[in-house]
Amino acid sequence: MTAKRIDGKAIAAAIREEIREEVAQLKQQTGRTPGLAVILVGDDPASHVYVRQKAKACEKAGIHSVTDHLPADISQEALLEKVAYYNDHPDFHGLLVQLPLPDHLDANAVIDAIHPAKDVDCFHPYNVGLLTIGRPRFKPATPAGIVELLKRSGISPAGKHVVILGRSNIVGKPLANLLVQKHPDANAIVTVLHSAAKELPPFTRQADILVAAIGRPEYVPGDWIKPGAVVIDVGVNRVPADNEKGYRLVGDVKFDEAVEVASYITPVPGGVGPMTIAMLLRNTLTAFRLQVMQG
Repeated sequence: MTAKRIDGKAIAAAIREEIREEVAQLKQQTGRTPGLAVILVGDDPASHVYVRQKAKACEKAGIHSVTDHLPADISQEALLEKVAYYNDHPDFHGLLVQLPLPDHLDANAVIDAIHPAKDVDCFHPYNVGLLTIGRPRFKPATPAGIVELLKRSGISPAGKHVVILGRSNIVGKPLANLLVQKHPDANAIVTVLHSAAKELPPFTRQADILVAAIGRPEYVPGDWIKPGAVVIDVGVNRVPADNEKGYRLVGDVKFDEAVEVASYITPVPGGVGPMTIAMLLRNTLTAFRLQVMQG
C-alpha cells in the first residue's frame, strides 16, 4: 500500500479563490474592504516568514492588511496600547499578535486584550469557550484547516477514532474540541496523547486518523501507524541538509515509512501549512461580516 498524498497547496488555493470572490462581492455590497492587522514583535525568523506569507495571501484575496513591526524590547504597556489602537480602528476587522513573543512579555495578557470580535486566531478565552460548547464564532486556523482537508478529501471523521499527538492550545486542544462536536464534519471519537503517556504506540496504532502535532522531527515511525490509517502531519521542523539552505523541512512523522502504511497522508511542506493561512483569511471575512454586515 502506498498512501495517497493530500495536496494542501491545491485545496488551500481553491479556498483562497473562493475567498477572493467573496471579498469582491462584499465590496460591492458594502463599499468596504475587509482588513487584517498583524502585530509582529522582534526578529524571530520563522515569524517573519509566516507574517510575509499572510500579507501576500491577503493581497491576492483583496483583503487590506498591515503588519506593525515592533521592536523586541517593547514594553508590555506599549504593546497593549498597540492592541487597543487596532481594537478601535474601524478599518481592521481582524487582529492578531504573532506568537511567540519575547520572554519579557505576557502573551496571555496580550491575547486577553484583543477584542473577541477581532480575534481571528481564536485564542481569546471567550472565543475558546464558544468553540468548546459547539457555538464557534471563529475556528482556530490550523485545526479548521485540518477539518477542511479531511472534508475536501472525502474523508469523514464521523464515528472514527482520531488520535491527536500533542495538546497545545494552538492545535491539539482546539482540534479535539472541533472533532468531538456533534456535526457532520466531526462527530469523532477523540484521544489526545501527551507526555504523561508511558507509551505512545498502543494509542497511535488504534487511530483511524492520526494527527501528529508535537514539533519533533520525524518522531512517529511507520510501525506506530495502523495499516490504512489517515495521517495528518502538522509538524514543520528544520533539520540539517547538504543543500544551499543548509536545512530541509520535515514533519513530525517519518514520511518514507508512513507512506507505505497509511491510506492518506499530508506531506511536509505542502500539507497542513497552506491551509492555516487560508482559514485565517476565512476568519477575517467572518469578522468583517460580524462588524459591518451585522453591526
